[in-house]
Amino acid sequence: MNERRLFATALALALGAAVSLGLARFSYALLLPAMRAELGWSYFTAGAMNTVNAAGYLVGALLLPRALARVDARSLFLAGGWGAAALLALHGLVRSDALLYALRGLTGIASAATFASGGLLAARLGQREGAKPSLVLGLYYGGTGLGIVASSLLVPPLTWPVAWQALALAALAATLPMAWGTRALAAPPAAAAARGAGFRARDFAFGLAGYLMFGLGYIGYMTFIVTLLREQGASTATVVAFYVLLGLGVIASSWLWAPLLQRFRGGQPLALLNALLAAATLLPVLSAHPLAVFASGALFGAVFLSVVASTTALVRHNLPPAGWPAGIAAFTSIFAAGQIVGPSLVGRVADGSGGLARGLAVSAAVLAFGAVLATRQRALPASSTPN
Repeated sequence: MNERRLFATALALALGAAVSLGLARFSYALLLPAMRAELGWSYFTAGAMNTVNAAGYLVGALLLPRALARVDARSLFLAGGWGAAALLALHGLVRSDALLYALRGLTGIASAATFASGGLLAARLGQREGAKPSLVLGLYYGGTGLGIVASSLLVPPLTWPVAWQALALAALAATLPMAWGTRALAAPPAAAAARGAGFRARDFAFGLAGYLMFGLGYIGYMTFIVTLLREQGASTATVVAFYVLLGLGVIASSWLWAPLLQRFRGGQPLALLNALLAAATLLPVLSAHPLAVFASGALFGAVFLSVVASTTALVRHNLPPAGWPAGIAAFTSIFAAGQIVGPSLVGRVADGSGGLARGLAVSAAVLAFGAVLATRQRALPASSTPN
């Protein structure tokens, strides 16, 4: 596969990340203020919508290994894209909380199918002759930022039902080149991987605990930050600029932190990145000044997906290849559990006297605690990692 074809295929995979996270999950923050006002939601209900979405993602992630034993990764990758487009369109046609909960949950399952299988396809592409694995993975994770930027431009001018339709059309428009650009990655279903293969949860206890705190803390920010800015009087132009800046930070993040992830074998990257996220989350709580707001968005965007990459690096540095699937699965599950609890927790706190500012302060505290826990994660002895 020549260099131009490799790059085109990597971009097609990146559109999968744009659909599964940027359009299907993180766009919700932009829609939330209008939906909450019209539907009469409490902060708890607003957060619970993202809790259900995260629960759906966990279900999809748990079902994925069994699905991959029967269906090839590319088929699941595309099925999630088509499914997300259809489900996003339905969001704009209903007003019932129960139906919206169901749609958010199903969208989470579709997102897991696309994002997780897309990661496998990116790894497969990175092994092709002439490919640069770090560049392929950087493009793939950066695709989430493309979805965030697209959402920032599509949602604010529209009413929330029409905005869901626009997001659905964007997801459909992205899935078409996803199908065309990944034809070279079609392959038979993967054989079942060996289970366990050297992974022991107790060896990664502090890393897992720090990652759980990340899941709890980051999702509160991504759910409620736009609502907080609106309550602080931010204009539509400010909100759009903020979310575009956050998305651009995501695009750049994989390259910014690659040396850090390569250098350290223990929990140092996870600790540092969690601490930076805590600072980014606290900035708009302490000040509504545009400089503080934009600094928060830029820093948060440039960091939060690299936390995911840091746990993958931790596993790869400390386990033999046969243990990678079990290790990554453990971190994925603990992260999903945090995402499930986080939005409802912040919403419940925000319904109290302190409002959203107190809710996001709790998120910042949780992230800071995650940083402390991650500092205790040590690299395993080199003799136990014959990779």
